[in-house]
Amino acid sequence: MPINETNIALITKSTGRKSAYHFTRASNLQAIAYFDAIWSSHHLLPASTGERRTAREEISYEGASITVNSHLRIPQAMMETDCSVEEFRAFIDKHVFFWPTRRDCLKMLTTYMRREPEESFAVLELDACSLLLAHEESVRFSKYDSGSSPRFPKSCSYRKSPAMFVSLADFGRRTDHAVPVKPSEIKEILIEKQAHSITRLLKSVYAPSPEHVPPKWLPDYQPLDTLLPGN
Repeated sequence: MPINETNIALITKSTGRKSAYHFTRASNLQAIAYFDAIWSSHHLLPASTGERRTAREEISYEGASITVNSHLRIPQAMMETDCSVEEFRAFIDKHVFFWPTRRDCLKMLTTYMRREPEESFAVLELDACSLLLAHEESVRFSKYDSGSSPRFPKSCSYRKSPAMFVSLADFGRRTDHAVPVKPSEIKEILIEKQAHSITRLLKSVYAPSPEHVPPKWLPDYQPLDTLLPGN
């Protein structure tokens, strides 16, 4: 079996890692369904070259309305000495992010629900094995939440740089502390530029109500509340 397929089978073997979750705003669902793709923020805002977005930004892309999230402030103390915050942000902005477990996605969902109580959010649950296979040349994994802003950076055991990501082919072969070396250590799944074939890969779309969901995805609709604790 080719190394990529071997790694995909290993990464998705656990019951809790059969899916990959993408968090977004409910208002973005129509555009994602129309293009059958999720674009990186750099693709949508190519003039942005690493400067921090301090507020969410609504743009028009080929006639569709899409909202791009703001950046958290990353302190320079979190960076490797040979990488600036701007260089790192420019790198991660070229990727689409997925969470490898329901629990990880839920943490982001509840954080945004507290931060923006007036906003409507959604989660796309995709088949992880098929997602990785369809993007095997452009997928990377991280051991840490790359866009986070730790409260006490000097006490963190890692530093941020592009070296904290490992490709599918190199997963398990690179064994340095910066990258995940086993499936349980994968914190993020990143796909460069765009994730495509969303409709084919879709298992469930979680949204506040069916009205937020594109018609062709209605058979896969689940109430967003079913993701929340206690449900």
